[in-house]
Amino acid sequence: MAARALRFIAGKEQQPAESVYRNIKVFKTMPAGRLIRVMNDGFGRSLGVTCTHCHVPGRWASDDKPQKQIARDMIAMVNQINSQSLPKMPNLKGPEPSVSCATCHRGMVKPAK
Repeated sequence: MAARALRFIAGKEQQPAESVYRNIKVFKTMPAGRLIRVMNDGFGRSLGVTCTHCHVPGRWASDDKPQKQIARDMIAMVNQINSQSLPKMPNLKGPEPSVSCATCHRGMVKPAK
């Protein structure tokens, strides 16, 4: 599906996602081509899912699936952890420690325990 999506936006890959897609609430300024890779390579691999886990085929802008809002909320959580919580932890090693979807999900829909 990612290849099809990239063909659909051909010539618009560098435009902001919000100008190419409808109903973008997160990653609005991300280049449209990069957004496809983030969805496929980032979310898809981190959770072991395909596009249809969050999206209704043929109605990609639809919010009918609750998983789409859950993903948005999880992105907000990751951003909060990375920008606010981790910088306050003085004993963490590395100059900029961070978490991502894969940190907890490890290729599974439900986070690993």
